[in-house]
Order: sequence, then C-alpha cells, then structure tokens
Amino acid sequence: MPRQALGIVAGGGELPLAIAESARGRGRDVFVLALKGAADEWVNAWPHEWIALGEVGKVFKALSAHDCGEVLLAGKLARPKFSEIKLDAKAVFVAPRVIAASFKGDDALLRAVVDIFEREGIRVISTVEAAPELLAPAGRMGRIAPSAESQDDIATAFEIVRTLGALDIGQAAVVCGGLALAVEAAEGTDAMIARVANLPEHLRGAAAKRRGVLVKALKPTQDRKTDLPVIGLQTVREVAAVGLAGIALEAGGALILGKSAVIAEADRLGLFLVGVAP
Repeated sequence: MPRQALGIVAGGGELPLAIAESARGRGRDVFVLALKGAADEWVNAWPHEWIALGEVGKVFKALSAHDCGEVLLAGKLARPKFSEIKLDAKAVFVAPRVIAASFKGDDALLRAVVDIFEREGIRVISTVEAAPELLAPAGRMGRIAPSAESQDDIATAFEIVRTLGALDIGQAAVVCGGLALAVEAAEGTDAMIARVANLPEHLRGAAAKRRGVLVKALKPTQDRKTDLPVIGLQTVREVAAVGLAGIALEAGGALILGKSAVIAEADRLGLFLVGVAP
C-alpha cells in the first residue's frame, strides 16, 4: 500500500505553514519535520518532530513512522557551517556528497539533498504539486496595470534575473527607467529592497510618483522542487516604501502567500502586480 502522507521539512517563514494548510485542505495528512533554529512555533499545532541538521537517520525514521511517501522542502534556512554540525551515522555516510555539492552553489546543494531523499524511496515534490493555488497566475492580478515604462523595466529585470540566475546568484532584481538598481544575492529579497531605499528618489521614484519594478523569477537551471521565489504582504509593503511602481513575477514559477490579501494590499498602496509567462 503506497504511503500517502506528506512530509514537510520546514524552515523559517510563512511558506511551510501555507503549504501545510493547503495540503490538509486538499485532503492530505501532513507531518512536519521542524528544523531547530529555523522553523517557527506554528509547527507545535501539527503532527511534528523537531530535528537538527545532521540528524539524517532521525529524519528517515520519522518519515517512515508517519507513513510519508512524499516530502517537500520549504522555508528559510541560512547556509550552515558544516564544521559545526553534529552528524549521526546516516549523515556521516551522505555528508561527503552534500559538502561537495555545496561548493558548486545553492542549486547543486539542494539537488544533492533531493537525491538523498529519493535514494531512500521518498519522492520529493514541489509546491506546484502540493499547493498549486499559491502559484502566481499570468496577467494582471489587481486593478492597476503597469505603464509602458514599467513594462520595459519588467522586460529588462527578467533578463537580468535569468542571466544572473544561470550563474546561481539570485532570483530577483529591481529596475527603474532601464537602470538596474539592485540584484539579489545571498542576502535575500528583503535586504535587497532595503538597499534601494538608500538610493536618491530620482533613481527609484517616490510615493507621489512611483517608478520601477521588483521582478522575481526562477533561475534557469533551478529544480522546481525547491526554493521557488516567494512574495507576501511584507514584500508589497517594502516595495511601496521605496517608491517602486509594482511587482512582476514569473507566472507558474513564483509563489504568493495570502494571494487575496496581497492583491488587496497592492491595490490599496497603488502598486501593480502582474504574472509574466516565462
């Protein structure tokens, strides 16, 4: 008999909870493996077990005990210092592969982790499968449409993201008037947007005259099972605070947490929100 429960390896942020709620709403049993030092306290209201990095054997025992035939990796997790991780017997066996992959970039590291699960007979699935309603649709999502200048900025930003993404650098960029204001690297989207706030208003726009766009898209070489671009209410508010005109996402390749609330907030703040087909 196939194991039907979904295991969620949960890091920080809102995404793991959104996926868990969606999967349960679609009739699936959910078991959460909460990463110590990363996952939030919401996991205590769900069937769960807390795990540390390096407790690989414990992970597989827990997934088996809760009949999880599929697993999903979600949430924020800082790149670890491998020298500080205490390894169990199973982790010692797989560590050389993981460490070698880590030197090739985040995408290679995540692919190595996926491979470890699948060698144990546990299928790794994507948010696309577990919670498809979180995906950004194509087209305008709110009442505001991007201007002609914003459409040009969107095209430029997507080109930047895909070029840098091919080098495993990041998933986001900010462009205004054809000028690249910021690109995402290891610091993440929030910190990247914060940098834009330090630029003069004639480069980035202002609340009275919004200009520029935040674009988030998949890296060209990225495995869709892990680390999809995400926005939420906080992203919309940060974009508004630095004077940008809106947000463009890769349709079908980026996630929106609390989609109805995000669209309403974008409308309230006078921002456009669009999904662009890859």
